[in-house]
Formats: sequence, structure tokens, C-alpha cells
Amino acid sequence: MSDGGAVKITNKQFHENEGVADWRVLFWGAHVFYRTSGFAEGARLVVAIAEAAAELGHEPDVDIRPEGVTVRSRTLPDGELSTADVALAQRVSAAAHELGLEPDPTALTVVGIAVAEDDHVDTRPFWRAALGYVDLGEEDAVDPLRRNPHTWFHKLRPSKPGRGRTHIDVSVPADQVEARVAACVAAGGRIVNDHVAPNSYTIASPDNHGIDIAGWADHYEN
Repeated sequence: MSDGGAVKITNKQFHENEGVADWRVLFWGAHVFYRTSGFAEGARLVVAIAEAAAELGHEPDVDIRPEGVTVRSRTLPDGELSTADVALAQRVSAAAHELGLEPDPTALTVVGIAVAEDDHVDTRPFWRAALGYVDLGEEDAVDPLRRNPHTWFHKLRPSKPGRGRTHIDVSVPADQVEARVAACVAAGGRIVNDHVAPNSYTIASPDNHGIDIAGWADHYEN
């Protein structure tokens, strides 16, 4: 698939390019975080990012804090990537390195809320109204400004009328999954399901709330 000269690529193909080693692919796109000495240093990086985005015609989402700058690049709203994301990532990384900044993948996390629904029940309009979200595709509702956790709607199995449930999805870099799981266990959690580890783990909190910690997006091939 091509769009304005950009060719669709898989997450795995993204990582096969030179100049993108700082980046990780989580939910909703390719991400990087650069630590800074303060807001002013982060602002200098943002200026360079804006210049690159204007030249390439491809705009990322940027978050600047005194602690650092987070950048997310994606071509389609669902997070699919293209060669345009590679070009932008290369430019951003080059600018960061020129400023002497280093990436910190341990700071990258994308949180989602998974909403389980009973058969013949559609709760997405309720969540959309409560959160001020908009629909994306057939299963998600998202913050139109891409700031807050997405919501994903799926059927409750087995069916339990009147017992809608939610759990938290946490997307982290593939090279950070095991450390994150170990931290959860050390904090009193327990591994409920590791059948597809290290791609994903289901962890229960001490009071039995469920969290899925996923690293599969970083090397996804479809």
C-alpha cells in the first residue's frame, strides 16, 4: 500500500532500517523518549522535530516535559507504519544525538482499557460519551487528541449477563517486558497466563485485578 509515496511496512520492517535503533513500536505507532536536563533543552529538540516534520510532510505527536520529550509517529490512525515513519524517526534521532540526548526505552508505556461486553450488548456509546472519545474502527474508542488511554471492546467469554468487566492493557518495548513483569511479581502480583510469553503476560494484582503486559507490537510482522 502506498500513500503519497509512503509505502506501508510492518513493525518488524521498521526496525530493520538504519537510524531507528532508539525507537520502539508499541500500541498506536513507533515511540521514542529522550531524557533532557530541563524544559529548554527539550524545546530545542522539539524545534528540530518541527523542522523535520515540515520538510517531510509527516507530523508526529510530541509531548514535552521537564524530564524529557516523547515522540510518536504513525501513518494510519490505528498505528500502522510506513516508510514515512522511518524517515521521520531517522531525522528525529539524528537531531537528538546532535544535541547529546540519549533515549530511555524504560520510560515508554502505552496504556489501554479493555472492556468486556456480554453478547448483544454494545457499551461503546456509553464509554464514548463518558470519556469524550470518538470511534475508531469496529472495536475501539479513542481520545481524538491521542492523549489518554484507548478503550478496546470485546465479547465476554463465557457469557455472563450483567457482568461487564474491564482490565488494563500495558504496551511496553519488547526488551522491557520481562523486567516489567518481574517488578509486578515483586510488588505482590502473580502471573496468571504466560502461554505466549514473552509476547504477552497476564498478571493479577494482589486483589485479583487483571493486567496484560504486552511486548508483541515491537516486532509484529503482519
